[in-house]
Amino acid sequence: MTRHTLLVVAHPRPDSLTAQIAGRQYARLTGEGHTVDVLDLYAEEFDPALRPADEPDWEDREKRYSPEAHAHMERILAADDILVVFPVWWFGPPAMLKGWIDRVWNYGFAYGRSRPRLAGKRLLWLALMGGTAQEIEDLGMEPALDLMLRVGISKFCGLPDATVGVVHGTELNGVAKDLRADRVAELIATADRVVLEGLPR
Repeated sequence: MTRHTLLVVAHPRPDSLTAQIAGRQYARLTGEGHTVDVLDLYAEEFDPALRPADEPDWEDREKRYSPEAHAHMERILAADDILVVFPVWWFGPPAMLKGWIDRVWNYGFAYGRSRPRLAGKRLLWLALMGGTAQEIEDLGMEPALDLMLRVGISKFCGLPDATVGVVHGTELNGVAKDLRADRVAELIATADRVVLEGLPR
C-alpha cells in the first residue's frame, strides 16, 4: 500500500549528515513507490518564534492561526507517516524544530480535542547524537529525549505509538578525513535500520 510521508529536516547546512540521511530516506521511500513531502525547516525559512498570532487561545480551540502555521498543519494532516530527522543539541532538538512544534502543533489542532486529529498517524523522531552509545547512556540523554518527544509531545497529541530512534556516534571530527566517507555510509545504513524498525513497511 502506498503511503505518504512528511519528512521533516532540521539542520542549517544542506551538506550535513542530517541532510544526507534525510536525502537517503527520501530516495528509499520514493524508490519503493511511496510519496514524500520534504519539509526542510531551514531551507523554507520557517520562523520558529511564537508570536501572538500563533499563541493558543484556551477559550477558543477554533482560533484561526497564522497562514504559515495553517499551511504546515495541512501538510501534517495529509501525511500517513511523519519522519523527523534532526541533530541533538544541548540534550534536545534544535530551536528551529522546537519552534515548529510550538507554532504548528497547536491547541485545537494537535491537542485539545476529544478525538485527536493526528490519531492513526505513525511518527518517528530520528535523533542524531554525536557521542557513542555508552557516552550517551552515561549522560542519560536518551531517556530525557524520549520523555520530551514521545510522551510530552507525541502521546499528548494523540500519537501513543510514536518512536524515538537514535543514531549514535555522528561526530566526525575525530575520524580521519580519508575514512569519513566510509563512516558516513555506515551511519546512513544505521539510520536505514532505525527507520525501518520505527516505521516498518
